[in-house]
Amino acid sequence: MKKFMLVLSVITLNACNNTAKNEKAIENHYPETERATIRAENRNEEVITINGDDDMKFDKTELKAKEGQTVKLMLKHVGKAPVGAMGHNVVILAQGTDFNAFANAAIDAKDNDYIPKRMENAVIAKTNIIGGGQITEITFIAPAKGSYDFLCSFPGHCIYMKGKFIVA
Repeated sequence: MKKFMLVLSVITLNACNNTAKNEKAIENHYPETERATIRAENRNEEVITINGDDDMKFDKTELKAKEGQTVKLMLKHVGKAPVGAMGHNVVILAQGTDFNAFANAAIDAKDNDYIPKRMENAVIAKTNIIGGGQITEITFIAPAKGSYDFLCSFPGHCIYMKGKFIVA
């Protein structure tokens, strides 16, 4: 019995030690964005990074995840303009939400980070509004399979800063 416990202890210790070594290897050999992706693959988490700039453009118009998956959405404002002049966010709308009605109502919702209070229930997920050089992130559970609109709700930005969140 003592031999069995000793063998079990050695196996457990080696397993823990290998996990630490794997984490250290990930830390030493991959940039931060890739490290996050590698860790996510081990936890059923989708890490999505989207950049917004001073030209009112997202670098992606399509984001993807699986139904029920944990999604970590990171928004980076790669421009230099301050939040008051060129603020960006990412807002994912529920299916059936009138995109134009939401965008138009957002113009008058400055006091609520450009999310119309009467339409808050139409928002699946949203980041904070950020200015040049800032980063924000949110974590949420991907909804049912389908296609969902996303946009920047800062006034006038949704003309160019929009896309589809595809859940498979």
